[in-house]
Amino acid sequence: MLAQTSSARQQFIALPLIQETMRQGGSKSLYLDFLGQAYHHVKHTASLLGLASSRCGPHDRRYRSALVEYISEEQGHEEWILEDIEALGGDSDAVSQESPRLPCKVMVSHAYYLTDRVSPYGLLGMIHVLEGMSVALAGQAARAIRGSLQVSSDAGFKYLTTHGDLDVEHTKLFEKLLDGLDPQHLPLVIESTCDFYMLYGAIFQDIAAHCETAAHAP
Repeated sequence: MLAQTSSARQQFIALPLIQETMRQGGSKSLYLDFLGQAYHHVKHTASLLGLASSRCGPHDRRYRSALVEYISEEQGHEEWILEDIEALGGDSDAVSQESPRLPCKVMVSHAYYLTDRVSPYGLLGMIHVLEGMSVALAGQAARAIRGSLQVSSDAGFKYLTTHGDLDVEHTKLFEKLLDGLDPQHLPLVIESTCDFYMLYGAIFQDIAAHCETAAHAP
């Protein structure tokens, strides 16, 4: 699976915003925008896992059990994001009440479609992309952004720093989700992983465009 999705992974990591942020951090407005869009997909994670569990059949007991365990690990993470927004002087109430922009809507909608209409195993693609990128990038991104903002406090970085650490454990949970996976499901997992690299990448491209527009606004 990793070999067959490596090209999509590299294309995601090569996005200009990803590369620039990893090297030199980013502005507070860019980081707040990232957190705002993250809130709108992270708040659906537990619901998506629950939906996947409900779509499992008699032969999916092991997968269903792993999904249920995963739900307990994911609940409430969107609240960390709101806390980070508040800590940085953003308006968490406004974020929680506003609608996400289209790329975020599309990614979340695709996750529900795959899980509900195609197969509960399709959700593994989204889990792999979001959790894998957290392990690979979140800690370094947090350090770079903190440096560019010239702040030494951890306030405002709980979501990134905690995910960078926690998701090492989540990677083990992901391995548990894949444990004993019937080979018939693997093509779908590979396809959905590539899809979610593209969809998640579109969110970052939208954030970059949004911040560029805001920077040139009168």
